[in-house]
Amino acid sequence: MKHLLVVVDIQNDFVDGALGTKEAVSIIEGAARKIREFEGEIFVTYDTHFENYADTSEGQKLPVPHCIKGTQGWELNKTVAEALSGKKYIAVEKNTFGSTELPKLIKEAVSDEDFDITLIGLCTDICVVSNALILKANFPEKEIYVDASCCAGVTVNSHEAALLTMKMCQINLK
Repeated sequence: MKHLLVVVDIQNDFVDGALGTKEAVSIIEGAARKIREFEGEIFVTYDTHFENYADTSEGQKLPVPHCIKGTQGWELNKTVAEALSGKKYIAVEKNTFGSTELPKLIKEAVSDEDFDITLIGLCTDICVVSNALILKANFPEKEIYVDASCCAGVTVNSHEAALLTMKMCQINLK
């Protein structure tokens, strides 16, 4: 059985940058440890926006420029990047909360083998839940896990609400 790890958007702007929180900072060491110890295939998503962010639908609703490609805020958190160094992983840029490309990449990676997926990252209540639900919709018979100790939401309450939503959709919480 193949084990897959999806590291969702652990980028500087979500940790301690434009949209950072103390809760996001608090998960970094655990997320890095999980990455270092993980034996399996890794996918890393990057929230990716451009200079025209303010003109996008998201930019109109969340007028905080973040994860602009080519900026320090777009880059992975240093501790997470160090944990990934030397490991083979597939980077997935996405310009919205969930990636529709990720299931296709996973299908290519697993071929006909059985697999499970674990997600970690930021923000639980936006991008983690979006990707988890997309993956569950694409792989309804596979076990999908979210390691809550390696996730943080915009707020503690919205983090907890997202975890409950995922649990109700038969996504396993660790």
